[in-house]
Order: sequence, then structure tokens, then C-alpha cells
Amino acid sequence: MGGSLIQHKTQSICPVCLKVVNSEIVERDKQIFIERSCPEHGHFSNLYWSDAELYHRFAQYHYEGRGLENPQVSNPQVSCPGACGICANHKSTTLLANIDLTNRCNLNCDFCFANARVCGFVYEPTFEEVDQMLTLLRSEKPNPTPAVQFAGGEPTLREDLPDLVRLAKRKGFLQVQIATNGILLAKDPNLAQVLKDAGVSTVYLHFDGVSKKTNFKLKRDLQAIENCKAIGLGMVLVPTIIGGFNDHEIGEMIRFAADNISVIRGLNFQPVSFTGAKEIKEMEKERITIPDLLQRIENQTGGSLKVSDFYPVPCVVPISDFVEMYTNKPQIRFTAHEHCGAATYGFVTEQGLTPVTKIIDVDEFFKAVQNLTDKLGEKGPKLLHKFAAISGVRDLHKAATATTRSDEFSKEFWSSIGKALISHNFDSLREFHWNALFIGTMHFMDNYNYDIERVQQCCIHYATPDGKLIPFCTYNSGPVYREKVWRNHQRNDLKQVEIEEI
Repeated sequence: MGGSLIQHKTQSICPVCLKVVNSEIVERDKQIFIERSCPEHGHFSNLYWSDAELYHRFAQYHYEGRGLENPQVSNPQVSCPGACGICANHKSTTLLANIDLTNRCNLNCDFCFANARVCGFVYEPTFEEVDQMLTLLRSEKPNPTPAVQFAGGEPTLREDLPDLVRLAKRKGFLQVQIATNGILLAKDPNLAQVLKDAGVSTVYLHFDGVSKKTNFKLKRDLQAIENCKAIGLGMVLVPTIIGGFNDHEIGEMIRFAADNISVIRGLNFQPVSFTGAKEIKEMEKERITIPDLLQRIENQTGGSLKVSDFYPVPCVVPISDFVEMYTNKPQIRFTAHEHCGAATYGFVTEQGLTPVTKIIDVDEFFKAVQNLTDKLGEKGPKLLHKFAAISGVRDLHKAATATTRSDEFSKEFWSSIGKALISHNFDSLREFHWNALFIGTMHFMDNYNYDIERVQQCCIHYATPDGKLIPFCTYNSGPVYREKVWRNHQRNDLKQVEIEEI
């Protein structure tokens, strides 16, 4: 490994035989690679992050999770990732649960994470099985799962989807999401209203570009967006970004979302994950890491959004810890691995898209929150805690104001923060989301950049009919539990649907 500087030691897998092997995260030529050797298949060195400087900045936001108090596998007999679901080695609770409602699909996309149509059989859990999965998720301790996303396949193909949404709401899920290709939402103007009335919070629309070349179903997507807009059902666009295919349209997708802020609440870019056989040269050409994506965002938005505006998912852990200390109740903690994703907020104003970093100094804001949490942790009367909160708001404003702006938006932002801290009204933070466009990315792993430490900190879990919760990146890569789950629960009474003509 000449010329390489070891940053971290972890475990990975051989991309050929999937055997767990020791690995090293190394810095070389201002990039980060994951390197390991398999006794049978030799040495592998694959790109992990394309920008070492950004890697180190994100590494400062590492937080250790506490895991579940009631894991399904309390005494795993094999090492990760061979004992999924969820085992006692796992360090994060479920922030978002995915439930595959079916593997039936009415499209045959060139890239499909689930390989839904090629299985040769139908997977579709019964209503009762979905009920059991939802119950399992809400039984998690110390916190029940707050959000569930119904996925597939194409979940809108299920006629009982509205009933399943109502079931999830009755069980207490704060967020019920649908991940869809949008075909039926476009065809049936009433479907959006039916889903909204049932309790769907957000529609996650697979949306790969703003041109017909990058998005073969663009016309249907636009109609689906209009149908949701007409009845006030919020959407998040989910583009899969592939180098040399649609990475040149990232900026245009952000502008499109901003122009439709009344219905589009955010974008969640997903750099391509290679789940099948791939030539190394072709993979290297198409590989997009998080730093690549963020740099394209900066370049293609003319600097309106910069790489420095983005932060890793666990940056908000200090806020959770503050709320936990203030309320004396356990809170959901966003302890995903710091290199799994990145996000920011852009506020859509008459002047254009303004990143949250123009409103506050984010780094100082989180430091101030942490200091306030430490103050509340000191022993003393409850009245002193209230005064600490009041004082803390002043400290937050002083430490975190990044500009001399005095416009109404800035006042409303700080009003929301104040209400949350002083009056114990955390619902007031919802005001902060109004006209705010979430711009995020999650880079799910494949067999070439697989880091078992990332697996152990995963916060997105799949619920399965056999009573297990499986991390996203073992469900879809590595061991690929998806194939085992689907095959073990295949249905002989159902058939695949016809492909829609676009």
C-alpha cells in the first residue's frame, strides 16, 4: 500500500465470494479508498470517498448509537453481516422502516435496485403479515419506529394500499410514505386524494431527470406531480445518479423542485449502487460518491449551494440529546454513519434559493446546543433549567447568526427556535420547514465499497414477514437478504402485471 495513509481499520467483504475480511480505509492522492485482501480472490482497492478533505470534515460528526434494547437476535452466533435482524451488535434504532408490499411492477427500468421483474415469482405479504411487521416496528425500545415507507416493486398496485396506510396511522407512525414510480398516480387523478385521506404524509417519486433522455417517464412524472399538487400531497423526488448518464442534470432537478416548492418538499439523490455484475472500467466511469455529487450541485447551481453547505446525517444528534435532557424522555437519535449521507436546506425566496448556512452558522449552532445540553445536565431545580433554556436561546442567536439579515424569514426562523426551547412546543419547528427545500443524498453501499461499520450504524431497516429487521445495505447488497426473504415468502396465487406503455 505504498503512498497510502491508513485512516481507519474496519471490516469489509470480498466483492467476489462475499467472505468477511479485514480492511483499511486509506487516503491516497487526496481521495479515500477501502482496501482489503481475500485469501482466494486477491487484493481489492475501491473508491470510498473522492474528496479526502470532505471525508475528514464529516468524520468530526461521528456519534455512537445505543442500539435497540430489544433486538430480535440478542446473542448472534456469527459475525456481521451474517446475523441480521436486528442483532445486538447493531448500534442504531430504526429511523425509517421500509416494507416491500410487493415485487410486482408495471415498469421494466434499466436500473432497478430491487430487480423486481427478474425474480420469476411474486412476493407480496398479506395484510396480516404487514400488520405484524408494523407491530414489530412500533414495539422497538427505547423508541418505537417513527416513520414507515411502503415500497416494492410498485406499492400502488396493491388495492388494499389505503387500508395499509390507515393501519400504519392507527399504530402511531408519525410519517407514512409511499415510494412509487408515479405511473398510477399520473393515470388516476383520484388516487392522490385517496392516499392523502388515508394518511400518506409524503410521496417519494422515482425521478431521474428533467429530459426525456434521462427520464423516459418524464411526462407521467409531471402529471403525477400535478395531481399531487392539486390536492396538497407533498412529494420528494428521488433521482438515482449515474456518472455520464444524468449527473449533468442535478442542478436542473434542484431548480425544478424549487419552482414547484408548493408540492415538492425535497430531493433525495441516490448515487448509483452496483448490485449486479459490472465491468470494473464501466463501474469506475459510472461511480458517483457523495463528494462528487456535492461538487456537481455547487457547479450546476452557480454556487447558490456550496459543498460547505452540506452536513452529515448525525450532525443533528446534539438537538436530540438536548430534547432528551430537557424532557427527560428518550429521543430518536440520528446516529447513522457520518459517511452514509449528506443534507442541507435551501429556502425558496423571491431572491432565489438561500442555503440554511446563510441564515445561521451551523457549526456554532450545534456547539451552542451541546453547551446548553451540558448546562441542563447539571443538577439543580427545574426553574433553573427554564432559565438555562431562556439564556440558551440568547446564546444560540449570538453564536449562530451568520449574517446581519433582519428580514422576516430570519425572524420567523428564530421565533420557531425560541418557541421550541422556551415553551416546550417542538411542533413549532414545523414552521422552519415551510418553503424549505430539503436537499439530501444517501449513498447506499455495494460489494465494492462495503464497510461493515456503516452497516452496524444503519438507521434505515426493512421489516420482513419472518419477524426480522434488516439494515438497508445488507438487504440490498452484501448478503442480499432481499432475495432470501422474497423467495421464502413467494406467492403462487399471484402473477406479475403487464408493463405500462410510456
